[in-house]
Amino acid sequence: MRIGYACVNTQLPSSARTVRLANATPERLLELAEANLDALETILRWNDERGIQVFRLTSNLIPLASHPVNTVAWWEELEGRFGELAELVARAGARLSTHPGQYTVLSSPRQPVVAASVAELDYHDRLLSALGLDRSHKIVLHVGSGAADPETAAARFAAGFGRLSQGAQSRLVLENDERWPLDRILALAAQLGTPVVFDAFHHELAPTAEELGVRDAVLAAAETWRPEDGRQEVHFSTQQPGKRPGAHAETLDLDAFEAFAEAVGDLPLDCVLEVKDKEQSVLRARERLSRSRTRRQTVPPAAARAARPEARRR
Repeated sequence: MRIGYACVNTQLPSSARTVRLANATPERLLELAEANLDALETILRWNDERGIQVFRLTSNLIPLASHPVNTVAWWEELEGRFGELAELVARAGARLSTHPGQYTVLSSPRQPVVAASVAELDYHDRLLSALGLDRSHKIVLHVGSGAADPETAAARFAAGFGRLSQGAQSRLVLENDERWPLDRILALAAQLGTPVVFDAFHHELAPTAEELGVRDAVLAAAETWRPEDGRQEVHFSTQQPGKRPGAHAETLDLDAFEAFAEAVGDLPLDCVLEVKDKEQSVLRARERLSRSRTRRQTVPPAAARAARPEARRR
């Protein structure tokens, strides 16, 4: 299992600088986009030096990219810069993804929201394509609204999905959450032919009707991933104490993550940690798992220990 993080490196400059609509001139938007790409390069190099191959790009890498105010052909204006980053990603063997925010809702009953969501998802596809990335680099999305009437909401989502570019469709993966548990997501994904990202935290808050354990749930989601989709992606986080249910923790619960890794860590997974301290938790998680592997390799089985003379004398 490879472990990565999302969007922000707490030790490095942000790759998500943006601007207010009132100041969003073409020149300013292009300037910020170039600065964000510079910051992204710094993050990718930092990751590569530490062997971190899984990373989620911020949706704001290109400021206001899907808003009508941004009329810049940024993928053409910055083609050379994207090419340099593409070479870096390829050399590092990095797996990049994106995860549009809460306002990207294909299942919305409001057509302006759906239209904006389609524009946002098509932007994410164009961004990944500008980086020279094939269809194994994914766009992760929640179903969103309509859980009280799931059949109608699923039909709206499918209709919105049909409006996406072919590229966005081929990159899209669905994620379970508190409103849409894994069994519902698997059913919709089967209808659309999309893979499913298993989120362990959301599954804990909203289990499937079949009450699948973590390993069985991961394996059920694995059935939706085809060879061209690349390695299966999963998400891990835990509850932040004292916050509303579903609030992600500030830092990784190492005991909980070790238990998760013991259940599924032998599978070929890319795991994104959704915690506030980002890369710091990745480093701690890898250190914990490394110590666990060393401990398992050096501590003999109980039967062997019992066979030792000193054990028999006790």
